[in-house]
Amino acid sequence: MHEMSITQSIVDTIGARLGPVPVHRVRLEIGKLSGVVPDAVRFAFELVTTGTTLEGAVLEIDEPAGDARCRDCGAAFVTTEVLPLCACGSADVEVRGGQQLRIRDVSYGEVTACARPADAVDPASR
Repeated sequence: MHEMSITQSIVDTIGARLGPVPVHRVRLEIGKLSGVVPDAVRFAFELVTTGTTLEGAVLEIDEPAGDARCRDCGAAFVTTEVLPLCACGSADVEVRGGQQLRIRDVSYGEVTACARPADAVDPASR
């Protein structure tokens, strides 16, 4: 499962960039044509973050479909197929998106306690 090593690289990259700062959320973009299985990344993320500053972080994954254009008829279309065919029957297709694998953003830093609303009632005061 290459997703384990990919996920380890993502965690290592974030850890090297942020150092000892706690990470709360990681958002990845894994294109449908990337060859990477998002569910396997989710599973690996829990394993490889154990004992790191990313332990307990929420992992969000965006999965954009492929964007393609037929070189024969010029039609642009969305695909989830690694080897897409145009509706005209042509296999001469340029894939223009959906192959990406990237870290979109990371939320990090100290968590501050939420202030309690002024109208909240303390159960102990009843």
